[in-house]
Amino acid sequence: MTETQNISVAQEGERELKPALRRGWKQRCPKCGSGPIFDGYLKVRHDCPVCNQALYHQRADDGPAWATMLIAGHLMAPLMIIMFETFRPDPLVMIAIIVIPFVLLCLWLLPRIKGGFIAFQWAKRMHGFGGAGEE
Repeated sequence: MTETQNISVAQEGERELKPALRRGWKQRCPKCGSGPIFDGYLKVRHDCPVCNQALYHQRADDGPAWATMLIAGHLMAPLMIIMFETFRPDPLVMIAIIVIPFVLLCLWLLPRIKGGFIAFQWAKRMHGFGGAGEE
């Protein structure tokens, strides 16, 4: 970034990260907090229906899926170990008992984490979310 770009970003004001991440977790627009980010389960809207903030700039890609699997795996692994050490179930029974909560946890976390990724990009002015003519 050049000095001129730094000055223009500073003049526009810094965007607060924590409120944006909270709004993203709730699957709401990181700017206004009212409009939905998604049009369906994971399809990002072109722009916010309330404040017209462009959302098509987002580049979440595989990051939310990776973070979801990382978090869900770290939550479920201790439960698997405790269950195995305590009850010693048949492996197929254990798989049946662990897979369903794991999949449900992943399905619940994925849109929230993707909303957080989009909100982070918005707050840090990444991938076209910054600049004078874009908002």
